[in-house]
Amino acid sequence: MKVVSSWWCVVGAAGAVVLGVTGCGSKEKAPEAPQLEISVVDIGKRDVVLSSEFVGRTKGAIDAEVRARVEGVLQEIHFQDGGEVTEGQLLYSIDDAPLLTMVAQAKGSLAEALTRQTQADIDLKRIRPLADINAVSKRELDGAIGRKGVSDGAVDAAKAQVEASEIQLSYAKIKAPTSGLIGISKFKVGELVGKGPDTSVLNTVSKIDPIHVRFPVTEGEYLYFSGLAERQGPNREKRVLQLILADGSVHPELGELVSVDRNIDAQTGAITAEASFPNPTKRIRPGMFAKIKTIAETRNDVLVVPKRALKEIQGKYQVFVVGPDGTVHVRNVEVGADAGDSRVVESGLSEHELVAVDGIQRLRDGITVKAKTVS
Repeated sequence: MKVVSSWWCVVGAAGAVVLGVTGCGSKEKAPEAPQLEISVVDIGKRDVVLSSEFVGRTKGAIDAEVRARVEGVLQEIHFQDGGEVTEGQLLYSIDDAPLLTMVAQAKGSLAEALTRQTQADIDLKRIRPLADINAVSKRELDGAIGRKGVSDGAVDAAKAQVEASEIQLSYAKIKAPTSGLIGISKFKVGELVGKGPDTSVLNTVSKIDPIHVRFPVTEGEYLYFSGLAERQGPNREKRVLQLILADGSVHPELGELVSVDRNIDAQTGAITAEASFPNPTKRIRPGMFAKIKTIAETRNDVLVVPKRALKEIQGKYQVFVVGPDGTVHVRNVEVGADAGDSRVVESGLSEHELVAVDGIQRLRDGITVKAKTVS
């Protein structure tokens, strides 16, 4: 029996070499994977200044289209592309020869109508006394009165036609609808304009002092700010806005909100707002990228969590809370306003809980980690 037992040990040892394991009373555990090390922060309360940012585009306080209201060949341009124009300044001249012909024809028709009116008036003045002494029939008098009425109506219509043709003629001289900055003309001298919508808009004049910024506000942000205004009451301070440009520079002039649209867009879930900023140097032009920043409120003794600790999934936020034994727990949280590099936590966390701030993409609920607390 001892010989057999030794033989099985030899065989077992050989198999262990092949399989990479040991047997016959000698057991070695496979090396464990190193424990994941992460940084965590101790969630605390503090006073925070809450700010909000919105992204939009600049536009003129007035963006007035310059339109050709009659069809014709563009005869002359009276301004410098991209320059300043004043309200009422002559901008374009359209060939007015066809329009002058229309005016002449209308005036000719008026002259004919006036002649017929004069004759009808003479006839009525002649017939009326005769009708009074029964020298002519009542029927002849009624006919004269009718012809006088018809001639009066024809004169009024001819005068209206003259006025309309003169208005059309005035459209051959296109003037600036407002003072401001004009763009580059879309048409050149000699081109046909005013024939259909594609050739009616010749240019745009923008009033850029003040400059306006149009930007979307989400439904949640709208509800937050409207609720904040209600809590602050009618004596609240007027909200001031800061304008940040595409290069990161801050516009030196502060602005204010001037209008909010009537409805939330069902497709975007946002409402359109518009702000106004003084632009005395006229450096800012329509169509520029603009970031609007405003201080919403100061809140005391609130929980905050670093933004880098937040994981967003379809508009919902999660954090990874590390327990005293190093076990990771996924926690849904409701976050509030922006507080610089942090967000206010409205619910879901308690003070002094440890929240992971790095490697959160590798974390899963229930795993154990080695946590290092950082400030």
